[in-house]
Amino acid sequence: MTSTTSPSSEKIEPQLRAVRPSDAEALCAIFNMPGFRQGTLRMPFERVEQVERRIAKSGQETTWIVAELEGKVVGHGNLVVQGSRRSHVGEINIGLDDAFVGKGIGSAILGALLDVADNWRALKRVELTVYADNEPAIRLYTSHGFEVEGRHVKAGFTDGEYHDLLSMARLRF
Repeated sequence: MTSTTSPSSEKIEPQLRAVRPSDAEALCAIFNMPGFRQGTLRMPFERVEQVERRIAKSGQETTWIVAELEGKVVGHGNLVVQGSRRSHVGEINIGLDDAFVGKGIGSAILGALLDVADNWRALKRVELTVYADNEPAIRLYTSHGFEVEGRHVKAGFTDGEYHDLLSMARLRF
């Protein structure tokens, strides 16, 4: 999905930190924003309790961070290490408050998660899925070394329409 928020050239340096249980309400508000929801495979109208459960259930295989500006949560990202014979693989998810798209916050989150992948978890492959028409997100991922590996035709369903998804990955072998 194409972002409905027009990016600004203003770059902002957020404070990045680990997610806390008390972040559930702020994250839920972001998850329910129109631009955020349109660019992800999430369902609309998430409840705070759902987010609280996800935070509580995230274990040692997950690195989940939030981006803050002046004490306000404006974005998040997580890196989930796959198990068993895919223990060299991590999956990344990122999302921002609609008002902060295009200001460098997504790049800061992605950079921090890739640092964890490379320097703390020794992952060889980091992957993600993105809507094929989400050009700003694709540019962000490409700028951090991700490449398109495949297209999933009509695999995403948003706003009553089917959309193509791209599989992207960054390899370090």
